[in-house]
Amino acid sequence: MRYIEDDLTNKTILITGGAGFIGSNLAFYFQNNHPDAKIVVLDSFRSSYVLSNGNLKSFGHFKNLIGFNGEIISGDINDKDLLLDLEINYKFDYIFHEAAISDTTAQEQDLMIKTNVNAYKDLLDLAIRHGANMIYASSAATYGNAESPQRVGREAPNNVYGFSKLCMDNLSRDYIKECDISIIGLRYFNVYGKGEYFKNTTASMVLQFGHQILAGKNPRLFEGSDKILRDFIYIEDIIQANIKAMMSKKSGVYNVGTGVPRSFQDIVDILQKELGTNLACEYMPNPFVGSYQFHTEADIETTREALGYEPAYDMEDAIKDYVGEIKRVYEQEVKA
Repeated sequence: MRYIEDDLTNKTILITGGAGFIGSNLAFYFQNNHPDAKIVVLDSFRSSYVLSNGNLKSFGHFKNLIGFNGEIISGDINDKDLLLDLEINYKFDYIFHEAAISDTTAQEQDLMIKTNVNAYKDLLDLAIRHGANMIYASSAATYGNAESPQRVGREAPNNVYGFSKLCMDNLSRDYIKECDISIIGLRYFNVYGKGEYFKNTTASMVLQFGHQILAGKNPRLFEGSDKILRDFIYIEDIIQANIKAMMSKKSGVYNVGTGVPRSFQDIVDILQKELGTNLACEYMPNPFVGSYQFHTEADIETTREALGYEPAYDMEDAIKDYVGEIKRVYEQEVKA
């Protein structure tokens, strides 16, 4: 889908985290719809470096960019020499900042703040010097266990990742007061869709349940999963929100969800319908009771008003659109 936006001919767009899930989808959106724009992808790409929880530090993967014809830079946003090189040798018109330590279970508070907050400040300074509008990834993790619907201004992060994203939002508000560029933070809720496989165990339960079912395994859910509700949002609507933010230029922090919470049971039921299966669900006790969000719901009224954003996919339509990719990844990656 293409959205009505500014003429991007001869514009230069930087996408940090561009080999990741959301960043790579943005890169292909611009390539497919704005071939006369220059797209620069920056990503640290994955390596053998793992966090103390055993998860990879970076989920960026070259396979997410197969078919991308723009410029690709391997580098870490914490590298000040790299940022200086970007400042001197490029002239960016837009920066889409998706790079982050995004693992909500990561315990490295120092690395999280350095990467998500301090490096973001450096990128903001670069954006100001280039006169580039900044659209960056915030997160619903800023809300923690705040009551639903979650609204900007009611934050209560309960992990360092959510705290780091709230710090980014607060920093952005300070910069908005002092500069002329547009700075827009998008608080993503539970995103799923093409390109998430290389997030490994942090990929959405839509993908993970899909692969369980394709393997002929009974879907395993927590007890009471029909009452555990999340605001799940499809990648196509995330891209829509980013493009609308680019066009709007109304600085601020906005929720990006559907505003309609759905259950994990819904996910399994819709997947089984689309995959033509009828496997019995297995239910297990939830060991995270007391530290587990049982209901998330994005209040998107200000997002509608400021950005002109309106979710285009409900869960049924989204999974129907996604299921072919779920099958492809299962055959080419999981079974390979």
